[in-house]
Amino acid sequence: MSKLTGKVAVVTGASKGIGADIAKGLAKEGAAVVVNYAASKDGAEKVVAEITKAGGKAIAVQGDVAKEADVTRIFDETKKAFGKLDVLVNNAGVYQFSPIEDVTTELYNRLFNTNVLGTLLATREAVKLIGDNGGSIINIGSAVTELNVPTSSIYTATKGAVDSITAVLSKELGAKKIRVNSINPGMIETEGTHSAGFIGSDFQTTFEAQTPLGRIGQVSDITPLAVFLASSDSGWLTGETLVASGGLR
Repeated sequence: MSKLTGKVAVVTGASKGIGADIAKGLAKEGAAVVVNYAASKDGAEKVVAEITKAGGKAIAVQGDVAKEADVTRIFDETKKAFGKLDVLVNNAGVYQFSPIEDVTTELYNRLFNTNVLGTLLATREAVKLIGDNGGSIINIGSAVTELNVPTSSIYTATKGAVDSITAVLSKELGAKKIRVNSINPGMIETEGTHSAGFIGSDFQTTFEAQTPLGRIGQVSDITPLAVFLASSDSGWLTGETLVASGGLR
């Protein structure tokens, strides 16, 4: 039997990148997966098609985690389709680096509303749907909280908040048998890091030079950690932050 047979998972921001690979990885281990997306319907439907073609179960559900009504709908659709919830992966996130001279209220709100408020709203709704047997909440943080990269003050602040949320909710939700852990990736090659111009840049070269394992990460480096945290293999772990950065600190 696969590790997640009979489980239901919601993965936010799962139309591409880390979220898409995690959704496929959870499905491969037997979970029925809700592939959430904010704007990329085509991307989400492609992920669903790959899962169903491989014999798994998945649906795509649109919703911006920064909007309360959208978050409620995501979990209403989850309940309608699968009747319960066992795993939430809070992957949806946005990033933009900006020197302090260019910091604006608009930039602050955009990053905090998705990365922090979105994590809180999704977790709130997940807790309502997770049953008496408990479940697993997996937050996707970032190794930037270890690295303190120049020009990343707002983004790093949002991920520092995610670290704190993970720690607090692991204690708050333990009595409900809900485990809360975080995966904090280093630089990962995704559509997002390509479009941001990080891949092939001096930024990438610098990261690789400082990383003990000598490379940036791939989505396939992160997904097995999510499967582990979603499964009973990690049943004695909560409140943990797994820094998946190839050793870069």
